[in-house]
Amino acid sequence: MSQFHLLSERRFWPLFWTQFLGAFNDNLFKNALAILVAYRSMTLLGIGSATIVVACAGIFIFPFFLFSATAGQLADRVAKWRLIRWVKIWEIGVMLLAGLGFALNSVGLLLGVLFLMGTQSAFFGPAKYAILPELLDDDSLVGGNALVASATFLAILIGTIVGGLVVAGGEVWVSRLGFMVVAVAGAGFLASLFIIKTPPANPDLHIDLNPVRPTVQILRVTRSVREVFLSVLAISWFWFLG
Repeated sequence: MSQFHLLSERRFWPLFWTQFLGAFNDNLFKNALAILVAYRSMTLLGIGSATIVVACAGIFIFPFFLFSATAGQLADRVAKWRLIRWVKIWEIGVMLLAGLGFALNSVGLLLGVLFLMGTQSAFFGPAKYAILPELLDDDSLVGGNALVASATFLAILIGTIVGGLVVAGGEVWVSRLGFMVVAVAGAGFLASLFIIKTPPANPDLHIDLNPVRPTVQILRVTRSVREVFLSVLAISWFWFLG
């Protein structure tokens, strides 16, 4: 049976659309910001627009390096459906700040929003993948993973295109950008309300607030199993190139 039947099942479609809308919003905001900075030749503390555009990618990705290990611990300690809802509420708040940044034409505020968007995505990532085995049976798990991955790349593509089209539409559409990203964040939160509730995996887990220690521990564990370590390297290399 094709995996597409999962798109009509309650155990999967809420997570699918929550993920799709989140990835779409990330790239809509990021690309629109980069184009606006370049188009308006915006500067910040003497830094030119070309440098800021290049920095945007790094600012968005940096939180993944800082917080991914801690986010993984949190996803084990807290019920994943609950963590996903918290992250979606966080996204709405961050997008409200984005609307303010666009209204004030503030590069500093918008770059801060970009960092916060990367942070919420870093906390969403472990929960969205770890909850899949809790929602799907063994026969559906690979297909569900494939659909989530496909949706992610499709959302990246569409979000990037729409972000460019909005800026190309002129000041009228740029003025609506804040409303658009808040609306998408709100839609993602609504979808998350339908995710099936599952118990936390390890409610007694101690969360290490130092992001370095859990990262080192995870690397040690993965290196002990060659197949897992090679998979981590392959995935990391893929996203590094991306």
